[in-house]
Amino acid sequence: MKKRLLVVEDEANMLRVLELQLAGAGFAVEKASNAEQALAILEHGALDLVLTDLRLPGMDGLQLLERIRGIDASLPVIIMTAFGTVETAVQAMKAGASDYILKPFSLDDLMMTIDKVLELHTLRDENRRLKDELGHKYQFDNIIGKSPRMQEVFAAVSRVAPTRATVLLAGESGIGKDLIARAIHHHSPRRDRPFVKINCSALPENLMESELFGYEKGAFTGAASARAGKFEQADGGTAFLDEIGDVPPPVQVKLLRVLQEREFERLGSNKTLKVDVRVIAATNQDLRAALEQGAFREDLYYRLNVVPINIPPLRERKEDIPYLVEHFLAKYSEETGGRVRSVTPAAMEKLIAYHWPGNVRELENIIQRAMVLAPGPALEPADIQLDSERRAAAAGDGIPFLPEGMTLDQYEQQLIREALRRCDGNKSQAARLLGLTRNALRYRLTQMGIEA
Repeated sequence: MKKRLLVVEDEANMLRVLELQLAGAGFAVEKASNAEQALAILEHGALDLVLTDLRLPGMDGLQLLERIRGIDASLPVIIMTAFGTVETAVQAMKAGASDYILKPFSLDDLMMTIDKVLELHTLRDENRRLKDELGHKYQFDNIIGKSPRMQEVFAAVSRVAPTRATVLLAGESGIGKDLIARAIHHHSPRRDRPFVKINCSALPENLMESELFGYEKGAFTGAASARAGKFEQADGGTAFLDEIGDVPPPVQVKLLRVLQEREFERLGSNKTLKVDVRVIAATNQDLRAALEQGAFREDLYYRLNVVPINIPPLRERKEDIPYLVEHFLAKYSEETGGRVRSVTPAAMEKLIAYHWPGNVRELENIIQRAMVLAPGPALEPADIQLDSERRAAAAGDGIPFLPEGMTLDQYEQQLIREALRRCDGNKSQAARLLGLTRNALRYRLTQMGIEA
């Protein structure tokens, strides 16, 4: 959906130019030639941003800003002003304007200012929403874990949260590392500042540096305007680096500098930026094995591993399963019209006996699916469709077993070649199929004499 902008400008030609330029940039543009018209538009629909001249006939830009703040205190407002009235623009910033831009300005300058304000507004909205959720969701008694192992995790979180120490969360996929990271942030002095999650495994290598550290206009083809990176967005708050083991070596060097010096440069810039960011990292890989393979920097590992917290898999804390099932029954009750309300003892026994390779995430998916398909008010064993049978059937089409007389190295190379073939040469997909990080696969390909 297009962002809806209101432009308030009393000079007709300027108003028309701004309307055409912003519409051409993909915005839905409303226009007004004075403050009274602007307020009427505000009353008839939601806006994403207001761009207003400081000098308007009748009610001026500052008075309009005050009225807008009374209607919607969160609506971003950019003030346009001539060079000679900069002091008044600063006054507008103090009164709640999001930013100002000096006339005359180029379209690039205007778009950069609008993009920056909208991006910051989106981030603040997200963090406001998360903050509202945090009051309930990320309290320890709402992260389901009654077992002694999880109580140890909660105790570690309680001790480390008030500090600025870097935390490394380790454990299999699906165990709730994201929830633990947010709980640490929520119980820290940074709780009112941004929490920025960075999924390292989802970022292509050629985009990871620009996503983390930002870039300047013209830094590369397509960089039409400057953009702040994730670390700038997290300034004063917490950066959560999920799947840190997938970060390529060149970016590892820059991450190390952020952890050591709290500084970096945007892509295409020589200007050093300082940030105050608390880093929480997470991995489902064995980073020590990656060290031995040369796929992960030793100095970065020790910078990240200041406070390690190992989260146990679900199969090692099965006493939590009844509590988790009860939680998911309540969570998806509305989705099923409140029809399914319980689990029979036999069905619970089946759930507890399962080994849960997908951990809590798999349990949630299975309970949700069972609640949708179950014919009765209580889940029976037949309603619990575990994935073990499906996995066993799929194994018949999997990578072949080690033939007689083949060495382990030869078998490993065959596995890698078969995975690459199945993934049409996509190394990221092949790494996931093999249960390796991209860097670990790259190391093995180099050892095999294959271009990485």
